Amino acid sequence: MSKRRIKKIAIIGSGIMGSGIACHFANIGVDVLLLDIIPRELTDIEKAKGLTLEDKIVRNRLVNDALAASIKSKPAPLYHPSFKNRITTGNLEDDIAKVANVDWIMEVVVERLDIKQQVFEKLEKHRTPGTLITSNTSGIPIKFMSEGRSEDFQKHFCGTHFFNPARYLKLFEIIPGPKTDASVLEFLNGYGEQFLGKTSVIAKDTPAFIGNRIGIFSIQSLFHAVKDLDLTIEEVDKLSGPVIGRPKSATFRTVDVVGLDTLVHVANGIRENCPKDERLELFELPDFINKMVENKWLGSKTGQGFYKKVRKDDGSSEILSLDLNTLEYRSAKRAKFATLELTKTVDKVVDRFKILVKGKDKAGEFYRKSFAALFAYVSNRIPEITDDLYKIDDAMKAGFGWEHGPFQIWDAIGLEKGIELMKAEGLEPNTWVNNMLAAGCTSFYTVKNGATYAYDIPKRSHEKIPGQDAFIILDNIRKSNEVFKNSGVVIEDLGDGILNVEFQSKMNTIGGDVLAGLNKAIDLAEKDFAGLVVGNQAANFSVGANIGMIFMMAAEQEYDELNMAIKYFQDTMMRMRYSAIPTVAAPHGMALGGGCELSMHADKVVAAAETYIGLVEFGVGVIPGGGGSKEMALRAQDTFRKGDVQLNVLQEYFLTIGMAKVATSAYEAFDLGILQKGKDIVVVNKDRQIAVAKQHAKLMADMGYTQPVKRTDVKVLGKQALGMFLVGTDAMEDSNYISEHDKKIANKLAYVMAGGDLSEPTLVSEQYLLDLEREAFLSLCTERKTLERIQHMLTKGKPLRN
Repeated sequence: MSKRRIKKIAIIGSGIMGSGIACHFANIGVDVLLLDIIPRELTDIEKAKGLTLEDKIVRNRLVNDALAASIKSKPAPLYHPSFKNRITTGNLEDDIAKVANVDWIMEVVVERLDIKQQVFEKLEKHRTPGTLITSNTSGIPIKFMSEGRSEDFQKHFCGTHFFNPARYLKLFEIIPGPKTDASVLEFLNGYGEQFLGKTSVIAKDTPAFIGNRIGIFSIQSLFHAVKDLDLTIEEVDKLSGPVIGRPKSATFRTVDVVGLDTLVHVANGIRENCPKDERLELFELPDFINKMVENKWLGSKTGQGFYKKVRKDDGSSEILSLDLNTLEYRSAKRAKFATLELTKTVDKVVDRFKILVKGKDKAGEFYRKSFAALFAYVSNRIPEITDDLYKIDDAMKAGFGWEHGPFQIWDAIGLEKGIELMKAEGLEPNTWVNNMLAAGCTSFYTVKNGATYAYDIPKRSHEKIPGQDAFIILDNIRKSNEVFKNSGVVIEDLGDGILNVEFQSKMNTIGGDVLAGLNKAIDLAEKDFAGLVVGNQAANFSVGANIGMIFMMAAEQEYDELNMAIKYFQDTMMRMRYSAIPTVAAPHGMALGGGCELSMHADKVVAAAETYIGLVEFGVGVIPGGGGSKEMALRAQDTFRKGDVQLNVLQEYFLTIGMAKVATSAYEAFDLGILQKGKDIVVVNKDRQIAVAKQHAKLMADMGYTQPVKRTDVKVLGKQALGMFLVGTDAMEDSNYISEHDKKIANKLAYVMAGGDLSEPTLVSEQYLLDLEREAFLSLCTERKTLERIQHMLTKGKPLRN
């Protein structure tokens, strides 16, 4: 990467997209200047205050209101509320000269070429030569935008397409203009991946680029298929959701969230600007779509789309579904297919595709038709939209949340089987696919020495996909580098003396086999290696302890066995902290309960920015029993500073557990005391996480890691703290904020974090607190209310509060 640095960026346009992008640059520490137009008239409130169009508060009203609305939106665009202070707002008349002092100018105004050109003309008067200048457009040809601009402008200009919401969707398309310098593309490609945490894809300047061209085709294809196959919208969403590795919102719910008008705009753009597209008829809007647009049934933004939330007479709410035949809303219908039942025991999505296309029912027909159309379409888009097939897969995974891209799905079904599906539908793959097969290549991808290779069409061979050197892809090394395996974990050699232990249980829950695997990993690392990483690349790090196992033991009143199981968990967490080698936890996604406790006991945490971490045990009627309660008491003590009111500090940590607080990003976890400043770090790009964790484990080992001495100096406050907690829980129960059972759980936690009913502040060992914690946990497991909560959690999938 070049030595270009992005310290300050100007975002021109503060709409949903512009404000979202501004927030994400603020997330990564960039100073942001957000500019928009000035209002043309006063609001009634401004008139009442006697303000004029010349007042600064009025002139910046549009940009400030837009940014405030973005910050309040859900899901949150900022990793931490304080990051909004990195954004300065202004307007395009008073503040446009400030763009002279930024490193990157990004235009995010309305999708009209004439307006974009006017904005560029104004910007060029103030832009410093050499400054990056890009347009965030979803489809306007880049070649038209920079016409008439200076040579330096055109050299540093290209399209940069973020997907909404900018924080969460990983696709970052880079579209060169006719004169874009190669070094600019190289820089943006690397910057997107390393700093923005995105999957960078350089696309050709074709309508809708890569992601939307394929994504809108896929949705339009389903729009046409829904009536041909006589499917309901619930059935399509069932078939096109998590069962095939797509988001829960699947097809129709996704359109409701994005907005039907947005989809129609892109589809019309493709239809009007791609006359040679062999499936142009699919971009024609079905009658039901035209009627919905006419009725302004555009989705969430208008209160109804394919789904509609209504309030019933009894005050409860109901989600109604649109009947595409009558265009009337009706109660939702349950979708069920025999083919899907066959995949229930198949955990890996990639292993389901072969089963799905063999289905004998309507679901099987749906998959055969939709995959045949998709495979044929993507094969014909090369070299039109990209020269590289892996870029299409990358775009669909990062922009639309697909777990597997089209060519990866085709590989899973089988190259020849995919062609067979096409021919049954009267379709043909592009010539290069037949040539590939004739040359003896039967897959689009292959793995060699831990790296992924993709078929290169001009070279007619598999070539290593560039940019992998910063990543460790566990799927690629799991078999070749396996050191140990049981039903709960796989332990892999990451190289350079560092092991990785990867959970393999359902939802990565922590049970006996996982704990045995963790202990085995520490044994192996202490004997023959230098350090240990605990990390995986599943959807979630770990949703916590196996509560099913806890429920069974408690229900059968096997308290000795449960005591031993909890002690085994505690002892394993203590081994994480007090082993002879450095341990690094790499949480991401959900890291709840036991997953949080494990992270807190590692020597270092390398957390993905998108980590939702917390001690949530209160929701199932217990306290953290794997060292979490002890750890929060210890961390509260370590936070005691001269002049601090120690009871207040302890109360903050108590409430973090008692309110089951979950950080909605790794940065928020620092506020909760779950991550520790100066010790733990955050990685924005999750793909880099295992590699970065390995580097830190190796660095600690190379610096001469010494096994820590167990703590015996934990200050507990005894009756002084316990009395405060008990008074508080009594007051909360009296005010009906908590139930009698909630109070019982809180009082047990209070006893642990106070260190018991000691008569005065005392220094105790960690083990002392662990014993109190385990005793409290076990006593709660004898409570009927606790068993009811756990049973509800197991059957309904969410905690019951009573």
